[in-house]
Amino acid sequence: MAQENNAEGSFISHLLELRDRLVKSVITVAVVFVPFAFFSKDLYLFIAEPLKAVLPGAGEMISTGVVSPFFTPIKLAIWSAVILSMPVLLYQLWAFVAPGLYKHERRIASPLLISSVLLFYLGMAFAYFVVFPLVFTFFTQVTPEGIKYMPDIKDYLDFVISIVFAFGLAFEVPVAIVLLTKAGMVNPDNLAKKRHYVVLWIFVIAMLMTPPDVISQTLLAIPMMLLFEVGLFFARRIKSRDENAEEDEFQELSDEEMDVEFDRFNGETDKKNAKD
Repeated sequence: MAQENNAEGSFISHLLELRDRLVKSVITVAVVFVPFAFFSKDLYLFIAEPLKAVLPGAGEMISTGVVSPFFTPIKLAIWSAVILSMPVLLYQLWAFVAPGLYKHERRIASPLLISSVLLFYLGMAFAYFVVFPLVFTFFTQVTPEGIKYMPDIKDYLDFVISIVFAFGLAFEVPVAIVLLTKAGMVNPDNLAKKRHYVVLWIFVIAMLMTPPDVISQTLLAIPMMLLFEVGLFFARRIKSRDENAEEDEFQELSDEEMDVEFDRFNGETDKKNAKD
Protein backbone atom coordinates (compact mmCIF):
# COMPACT_ATOMS: atom_id res chain seq x y z
CA MET A 1 0.00 0.00 0.00
CA ALA A 2 2.86 2.33 0.86
CA GLN A 3 4.53 1.59 -2.46
CA GLU A 4 1.32 2.43 -4.33
CA ASN A 5 1.02 5.73 -2.46
CA ASN A 6 4.65 6.57 -3.25
CA ALA A 7 4.15 5.72 -6.92
CA GLU A 8 0.99 7.83 -7.07
CA GLY A 9 2.72 10.73 -5.33
CA SER A 10 5.66 10.51 -7.72
CA PHE A 11 3.31 10.50 -10.73
CA ILE A 12 1.43 13.55 -9.43
CA SER A 13 4.69 15.39 -8.74
CA HIS A 14 5.81 14.70 -12.31
CA LEU A 15 2.51 16.06 -13.65
CA LEU A 16 2.89 19.19 -11.53
CA GLU A 17 6.45 19.62 -12.76
CA LEU A 18 5.30 19.21 -16.37
CA ARG A 19 2.53 21.77 -15.81
CA ASP A 20 5.00 24.30 -14.39
CA ARG A 21 7.36 23.81 -17.34
CA LEU A 22 4.53 24.23 -19.86
CA VAL A 23 3.27 27.36 -18.11
CA LYS A 24 6.75 28.89 -18.16
CA SER A 25 7.08 28.04 -21.87
CA VAL A 26 3.74 29.63 -22.74
CA ILE A 27 4.59 32.75 -20.74
CA THR A 28 7.94 33.05 -22.53
CA VAL A 29 6.31 32.83 -25.96
CA ALA A 30 3.62 35.35 -24.93
CA VAL A 31 6.18 37.85 -23.65
CA VAL A 32 8.24 37.59 -26.85
CA PHE A 33 5.08 37.81 -28.98
CA VAL A 34 4.02 41.23 -27.62
CA PRO A 35 6.78 43.33 -29.28
CA PHE A 36 6.54 41.23 -32.45
CA ALA A 37 2.80 41.96 -32.63
CA PHE A 38 3.41 45.73 -32.52
CA PHE A 39 5.91 45.51 -35.37
CA SER A 40 4.25 42.64 -37.25
CA LYS A 41 3.87 44.66 -40.49
CA ASP A 42 7.54 45.63 -40.52
CA LEU A 43 8.45 42.04 -39.73
CA TYR A 44 6.41 40.80 -42.67
CA LEU A 45 8.09 43.31 -45.00
CA PHE A 46 11.45 41.97 -43.84
CA ILE A 47 10.40 38.37 -44.53
CA ALA A 48 8.99 39.36 -47.93
CA GLU A 49 12.11 41.25 -49.02
CA PRO A 50 13.73 38.30 -50.92
CA LEU A 51 10.58 38.04 -53.04
CA LYS A 52 9.89 41.77 -53.45
CA ALA A 53 13.48 42.31 -54.61
CA VAL A 54 12.94 40.15 -57.71
CA LEU A 55 9.30 40.95 -58.49
CA PRO A 56 8.81 42.95 -61.69
CA GLY A 57 7.55 46.51 -61.54
CA ALA A 58 6.97 47.95 -58.08
CA GLY A 59 7.38 44.57 -56.42
CA GLU A 60 3.83 44.46 -55.10
CA MET A 61 2.10 41.45 -53.54
CA ILE A 62 -1.65 40.88 -53.24
CA SER A 63 -4.12 39.76 -50.58
CA THR A 64 -7.10 37.71 -51.73
CA GLY A 65 -8.49 37.07 -48.24
CA VAL A 66 -10.78 39.50 -46.42
CA VAL A 67 -8.90 39.28 -43.10
CA SER A 68 -5.47 38.30 -44.49
CA PRO A 69 -3.95 41.80 -44.20
CA PHE A 70 -4.47 41.62 -40.42
CA PHE A 71 -4.09 37.94 -39.53
CA THR A 72 -1.13 37.09 -41.77
CA PRO A 73 1.33 39.45 -40.01
CA ILE A 74 -0.04 38.30 -36.64
CA LYS A 75 0.53 34.69 -37.64
CA LEU A 76 4.10 35.59 -38.56
CA ALA A 77 4.54 37.27 -35.17
CA ILE A 78 3.40 34.09 -33.40
CA TRP A 79 5.79 31.88 -35.38
CA SER A 80 8.62 34.35 -34.80
CA ALA A 81 7.97 34.33 -31.06
CA VAL A 82 8.05 30.52 -30.96
CA ILE A 83 11.30 30.40 -32.97
CA LEU A 84 13.01 33.07 -30.90
CA SER A 85 11.89 31.35 -27.69
CA MET A 86 13.32 28.02 -28.82
CA PRO A 87 16.32 28.08 -26.44
CA VAL A 88 14.05 28.66 -23.44
CA LEU A 89 11.58 26.00 -24.61
CA LEU A 90 14.34 23.44 -25.02
CA TYR A 91 15.76 24.37 -21.62
CA GLN A 92 12.36 23.72 -20.01
CA LEU A 93 12.27 20.34 -21.73
CA TRP A 94 15.81 19.64 -20.57
CA ALA A 95 15.01 20.66 -16.98
CA PHE A 96 12.05 18.25 -16.98
CA VAL A 97 13.89 15.17 -18.27
CA ALA A 98 17.35 15.82 -16.77
CA PRO A 99 16.60 14.35 -13.30
CA GLY A 100 15.89 10.98 -14.94
CA LEU A 101 19.17 10.85 -16.87
CA TYR A 102 22.48 9.36 -15.82
CA LYS A 103 25.45 11.63 -15.24
CA HIS A 104 27.18 10.68 -18.52
CA GLU A 105 23.90 11.21 -20.40
CA ARG A 106 23.52 14.70 -18.92
CA ARG A 107 27.11 15.45 -19.89
CA ILE A 108 26.44 14.85 -23.60
CA ALA A 109 22.87 16.20 -23.63
CA SER A 110 23.86 19.79 -22.87
CA PRO A 111 26.18 20.29 -25.89
CA LEU A 112 23.67 18.47 -28.10
CA LEU A 113 20.89 20.86 -27.08
CA ILE A 114 23.08 23.90 -27.71
CA SER A 115 24.30 22.62 -31.06
CA SER A 116 20.78 21.68 -32.16
CA VAL A 117 19.53 25.22 -31.50
CA LEU A 118 22.49 26.79 -33.31
CA LEU A 119 22.14 24.44 -36.29
CA PHE A 120 18.41 25.14 -36.50
CA TYR A 121 19.02 28.89 -36.61
CA LEU A 122 21.83 28.36 -39.13
CA GLY A 123 19.47 26.41 -41.39
CA MET A 124 16.90 29.18 -41.21
CA ALA A 125 19.50 31.84 -42.06
CA PHE A 126 20.75 29.73 -44.97
CA ALA A 127 17.21 29.46 -46.33
CA TYR A 128 16.56 33.21 -46.06
CA PHE A 129 19.85 34.59 -47.36
CA VAL A 130 20.82 31.91 -49.93
CA VAL A 131 17.83 29.80 -50.96
CA PHE A 132 15.04 32.39 -51.18
CA PRO A 133 16.80 34.81 -53.59
CA LEU A 134 17.69 31.97 -55.98
CA VAL A 135 14.30 30.25 -55.80
CA PHE A 136 12.23 33.41 -56.24
CA THR A 137 14.43 34.55 -59.11
CA PHE A 138 13.81 31.18 -60.75
CA PHE A 139 10.03 31.48 -60.23
CA THR A 140 9.90 34.96 -61.77
CA GLN A 141 11.92 33.83 -64.79
CA VAL A 142 9.73 30.80 -65.55
CA THR A 143 6.47 32.75 -65.33
CA PRO A 144 4.69 32.44 -68.70
CA GLU A 145 4.55 35.53 -70.85
CA GLY A 146 1.40 37.56 -70.29
CA ILE A 147 1.08 36.37 -66.66
CA LYS A 148 1.79 38.84 -63.88
CA TYR A 149 3.56 37.16 -60.98
CA MET A 150 1.98 38.64 -57.80
CA PRO A 151 1.92 36.07 -54.94
CA ASP A 152 -0.69 36.26 -52.21
CA ILE A 153 0.70 37.31 -48.81
CA LYS A 154 -0.88 34.33 -46.99
CA ASP A 155 0.41 31.77 -49.51
CA TYR A 156 3.84 33.37 -49.37
CA LEU A 157 3.99 33.14 -45.57
CA ASP A 158 2.95 29.47 -45.64
CA PHE A 159 5.66 28.81 -48.22
CA VAL A 160 8.31 30.63 -46.18
CA ILE A 161 7.43 28.84 -42.95
CA SER A 162 7.55 25.41 -44.62
CA ILE A 163 10.92 26.08 -46.28
CA VAL A 164 12.47 27.65 -43.19
CA PHE A 165 11.47 24.75 -40.98
CA ALA A 166 12.57 22.25 -43.63
CA PHE A 167 16.07 23.73 -43.70
CA GLY A 168 16.15 24.14 -39.93
CA LEU A 169 15.31 20.47 -39.41
CA ALA A 170 17.65 19.35 -42.20
CA PHE A 171 20.56 21.06 -40.47
CA GLU A 172 19.94 18.80 -37.45
CA VAL A 173 21.53 15.85 -39.29
CA PRO A 174 24.76 15.83 -37.18
CA VAL A 175 22.77 15.83 -33.94
CA ALA A 176 20.58 12.96 -35.18
CA ILE A 177 23.62 10.87 -36.15
CA VAL A 178 25.30 11.45 -32.79
CA LEU A 179 22.14 10.54 -30.86
CA LEU A 180 21.58 7.37 -32.90
CA THR A 181 25.21 6.37 -32.39
CA LYS A 182 25.03 7.05 -28.67
CA ALA A 183 21.86 4.94 -28.44
CA GLY A 184 23.58 2.08 -30.26
CA MET A 185 21.10 2.14 -33.14
CA VAL A 186 23.68 2.89 -35.85
CA ASN A 187 27.38 2.31 -36.32
CA PRO A 188 29.19 5.30 -37.91
CA ASP A 189 31.67 3.01 -39.70
CA ASN A 190 28.86 1.00 -41.31
CA LEU A 191 27.05 4.22 -42.11
CA ALA A 192 30.12 5.55 -43.90
CA LYS A 193 30.33 2.36 -46.01
CA LYS A 194 26.73 2.91 -47.13
CA ARG A 195 27.33 6.55 -47.99
CA HIS A 196 25.99 6.19 -51.54
CA TYR A 197 22.61 5.01 -50.18
CA VAL A 198 22.57 7.89 -47.72
CA VAL A 199 23.19 10.40 -50.53
CA LEU A 200 20.28 8.91 -52.47
CA TRP A 201 17.96 9.23 -49.47
CA ILE A 202 19.14 12.78 -48.85
CA PHE A 203 18.02 13.80 -52.33
CA VAL A 204 14.70 11.99 -51.83
CA ILE A 205 14.14 13.84 -48.55
CA ALA A 206 15.13 17.14 -50.16
CA MET A 207 12.63 16.48 -52.94
CA LEU A 208 9.83 15.85 -50.44
CA MET A 209 10.66 18.82 -48.18
CA THR A 210 11.01 21.49 -50.89
CA PRO A 211 8.94 22.80 -53.81
CA PRO A 212 9.17 20.89 -57.10
CA ASP A 213 12.19 22.74 -58.45
CA VAL A 214 15.76 21.54 -58.85
CA ILE A 215 17.34 24.63 -57.28
CA SER A 216 15.79 24.38 -53.81
CA GLN A 217 16.19 20.60 -53.77
CA THR A 218 19.89 20.85 -54.58
CA LEU A 219 20.44 23.69 -52.13
CA LEU A 220 18.95 21.54 -49.39
CA ALA A 221 20.71 18.30 -50.37
CA ILE A 222 24.24 19.74 -50.53
CA PRO A 223 24.28 21.09 -46.93
CA MET A 224 22.70 17.86 -45.71
CA MET A 225 25.53 15.84 -47.29
CA LEU A 226 28.15 18.08 -45.71
CA LEU A 227 26.43 17.91 -42.34
CA PHE A 228 26.21 14.13 -42.69
CA GLU A 229 30.01 14.02 -42.88
CA VAL A 230 30.24 16.32 -39.86
CA GLY A 231 27.92 14.01 -37.93
CA LEU A 232 30.03 10.97 -38.87
CA PHE A 233 33.17 12.72 -37.63
CA PHE A 234 31.74 13.43 -34.17
CA ALA A 235 29.93 10.07 -33.97
CA ARG A 236 33.20 8.21 -34.58
CA ARG A 237 34.93 10.20 -31.86
CA ILE A 238 32.12 9.49 -29.38
CA LYS A 239 32.09 5.78 -30.30
CA SER A 240 35.86 5.56 -29.86
CA ARG A 241 35.71 7.32 -26.49
CA ASP A 242 32.95 5.02 -25.25
CA GLU A 243 34.89 1.93 -26.33
CA ASN A 244 38.01 3.15 -24.54
CA ALA A 245 35.98 3.84 -21.42
CA GLU A 246 34.57 0.30 -21.50
CA GLU A 247 38.07 -1.17 -21.92
CA ASP A 248 39.33 0.83 -18.95
CA GLU A 249 36.36 -0.26 -16.87
CA PHE A 250 36.82 -3.98 -17.58
CA GLN A 251 40.61 -4.02 -17.72
CA GLU A 252 42.13 -7.12 -16.09
CA LEU A 253 44.02 -6.70 -12.84
CA SER A 254 47.72 -7.41 -12.65
CA ASP A 255 49.11 -10.14 -10.34
CA GLU A 256 50.10 -7.55 -7.72
CA GLU A 257 46.66 -5.92 -7.82
CA MET A 258 44.97 -9.31 -7.52
CA ASP A 259 47.10 -10.14 -4.45
CA VAL A 260 46.14 -6.84 -2.83
CA GLU A 261 42.44 -7.41 -3.53
CA PHE A 262 42.73 -10.99 -2.22
CA ASP A 263 44.39 -9.86 1.01
CA ARG A 264 41.78 -7.14 1.48
CA PHE A 265 38.97 -9.66 0.99
CA ASN A 266 40.56 -12.08 3.51
CA GLY A 267 41.00 -9.27 6.02
CA GLU A 268 37.36 -8.27 5.76
CA THR A 269 36.31 -11.92 6.10
CA ASP A 270 38.45 -12.43 9.22
CA LYS A 271 36.97 -9.31 10.83
CA LYS A 272 33.47 -10.53 10.13
CA ASN A 273 34.20 -13.97 11.60
CA ALA A 274 35.73 -12.38 14.70
CA LYS A 275 32.59 -10.33 15.29
CA ASP A 276 30.46 -13.43 14.90
